[in-house]
Amino acid sequence: MRPEQLDLTGAKILLVDDNSTNLKVLRQTLEVEGYNISVATTGEQGLKIAGSARPDLILLDVVMPGIDGFETCRRLQQEAATQETPVIFITAKGETREVVEGFQAGGVDYVLKPFQTEEVLMRIKTHLERALLARVLAEKNRELAQKNRELREEIDQRKTLTEQLSMISRREAERWGIAGFIGKSRTLQKILRDIDLLQRSSAISVLITGESGTGKELIARAIHFGSSRASGPFVPVNCSAIPKDLAESVLFGHVRGAFTGADAERKGYFELAHHGTLFLDEIGDMPADLQAKLLRVLEDGVVAPVGAAEGKRVEVRVLAATNCDLQERIAAGAFRQDLYFRLARFAVVAPPLRERREDIPVLAEHFLEMFAAEMGVPSPQLGSDALGLLESYAFPGNVRELKNLIERALIESGGREVRPEHLHFFDAPAPSPSGGVRPASAGGSGAGIAVAEMPLNLVEAEKILIKRALEQTRGNIAAAARLLGTNRPHIYQVLKQGT
Repeated sequence: MRPEQLDLTGAKILLVDDNSTNLKVLRQTLEVEGYNISVATTGEQGLKIAGSARPDLILLDVVMPGIDGFETCRRLQQEAATQETPVIFITAKGETREVVEGFQAGGVDYVLKPFQTEEVLMRIKTHLERALLARVLAEKNRELAQKNRELREEIDQRKTLTEQLSMISRREAERWGIAGFIGKSRTLQKILRDIDLLQRSSAISVLITGESGTGKELIARAIHFGSSRASGPFVPVNCSAIPKDLAESVLFGHVRGAFTGADAERKGYFELAHHGTLFLDEIGDMPADLQAKLLRVLEDGVVAPVGAAEGKRVEVRVLAATNCDLQERIAAGAFRQDLYFRLARFAVVAPPLRERREDIPVLAEHFLEMFAAEMGVPSPQLGSDALGLLESYAFPGNVRELKNLIERALIESGGREVRPEHLHFFDAPAPSPSGGVRPASAGGSGAGIAVAEMPLNLVEAEKILIKRALEQTRGNIAAAARLLGTNRPHIYQVLKQGT
């Protein structure tokens, strides 16, 4: 803001002088200029008026009865309400000593008697403009400081969220590592070589294909956490689970007021994955209109939040996965061919478990050790008969099904040797303890008990309910816990009692 743009009309000026003639002349002169004038005839009266009226400038005589102008100025400097108010001294003497004392008392200028009207007006205007500019500058500084605080808070929040995302992802990676790819099969070795290449090339996009449960996300996590992006976030997104009308906002974010219910700005998954990896699972289910926008982001690295006037640049590696045949979807017009080629710059195929049966014993042992450590029990032996069943089973649910099957078997075995009766297969009959066959859906102990036959022992009854839930969820402990409204540790604790 330039001085010529400042409006000083109505500025409040306090005149403090014991000479009524001086007061009259000054008042008339200043009121003609549009200033709002207050007067006082003593220092004490001037202090009182200044404290209540909060003037923008004070003209203060030096020689007055009672406290003089210098002392009055010093007291003004001590009060919070007036310490920033500019004071111009009125003096009949222009001696150096008196001028110095005035500045030492806190004055900003002085005028000599008799007054020269133009000089007085010029000095008043100059100091009013300085004071007003100082207030404007202070206000701008306060606004800037507030914006800086908000920016720091946003940075801290983003950092915290990024750390949380990274922590969650890293905890999962540490828990699973590359467990889904333990073994010696030739197909597995090919995957490991591909992962090693992709860890060393941290920018290229990757398309991972394979049946459900083959470990597509494990491949993505291994690529991320073994690359130079490991310190950044790994953000997994299930494209099939995003509501169609919110998909663009979820991926790219939105500004406040962009649509009904958008009461605050929200970052999309792309921004949350900045300097890290975005894993788009079930990419084949992405709506067609969103595919074009995704392609644009992949090509130019700029996301456009819903409702924003300008885009935001992001630095993200995209790993995509699907269990469907994208070529068939392209032929059917459900998936863009140009997006396919952009995603599949490097393709990794996760083979089904039935094509790498030689890895089943090693995987089973690994999962036994992992879940035993979580449950706080020694890792049991896997009986030869049980192992034979595992090796002959087709595993339609692949590694995920094997993991769930082993977790439940460990619970039912109570930490002892895992036998055939502890294995509950999804689509094949399982052996009974007597050597016969029972349907897998029949469940374990208590699965077919009627309510009237339910034991009155609370722990035993809870065991039966848990085993029924496990049957319904096909051995998935986490799903059973959600079904029962409890958690995995509680299920472990209950099933361990009395084993």
